[in-house]
Amino acid sequence: MQAMLAEDLLNEMIPPLKGTDSLGKAARWLDEFRVGQLPVLAERQYCGLVTEADLADFEDPNTLLSELTLGFRETFVRPDQHFFRVVELAIENKLQLVPVVDDDDTYVGVVTVADALAAFGPQTSAPGQGGIIVLSMAERDYSLSQISRYVEENKAKIVNAHTMPDEQDPYRIRLTLKLNTDNLARIVATLERFGYVVTAQFSGAGEVSEDEQERYDGLLRYLSV
Repeated sequence: MQAMLAEDLLNEMIPPLKGTDSLGKAARWLDEFRVGQLPVLAERQYCGLVTEADLADFEDPNTLLSELTLGFRETFVRPDQHFFRVVELAIENKLQLVPVVDDDDTYVGVVTVADALAAFGPQTSAPGQGGIIVLSMAERDYSLSQISRYVEENKAKIVNAHTMPDEQDPYRIRLTLKLNTDNLARIVATLERFGYVVTAQFSGAGEVSEDEQERYDGLLRYLSV
C-alpha cells in the first residue's frame, strides 16, 4: 500500500473561519459544507475547531468566534504524518475532519474523514458492513500472518492493513486493520487474549453502545459514498 501523507489529502473545498467571523457565519458554513466542525484561525495560526455544539450555547449570531473558548486546539496532524493518524484522531475525538498544521503552528488545511478512509482502499463489502481495529504492540511482536490467523479463526478476513510508528513510544507500532466483517467482539477478545492492545475499533453490528454506534455511523456514511 502506497504511503499517503496528510498533505496529499488536503480538502481545498472546506475553508477555515477567522476569529473575526460571527457565529451566524459559522452556522451558515457548517450547514453549507455539511460538516460538524470548522477550523478557526487568527492570522494563519490554528486556534481550534468551532462545532455545532458551540453554536448552541450562544443566542446572539453576531457574537465573534474570538469570544468563544474553542476546543481541539491540540487536535491536528502535521503535513508529513500518515493519513492513518487522521483516522485515529477522528476516531478518538468523533470528528468529521482533522486540521493539518505545520511545525510553526501555521494552518495548512484540513483532511476529511471521507478522504482519509478513501485512501485506505476501495470497499470490498456492502455499505454498512466492515470494521476497523487499531492495535498497539511492541515492534518485535508484529506478525501480520499470526494476527491474520487469529482473525480468520473468527470467520473473518483482513481486507487491508497498515503499520505506522507509535508517536508516544519509539519501540512500539500501531497496526490498523480493515476487516470484511462488522462483528468485531470475538475478534477483539481473541486479540486481547493473546496480548494485543486494541486502542480503537468501529463495528456496525451487534450490541454496541450508543456512542460507538454514533461514531461508526458517521464514518460509514462516508465509506458508502
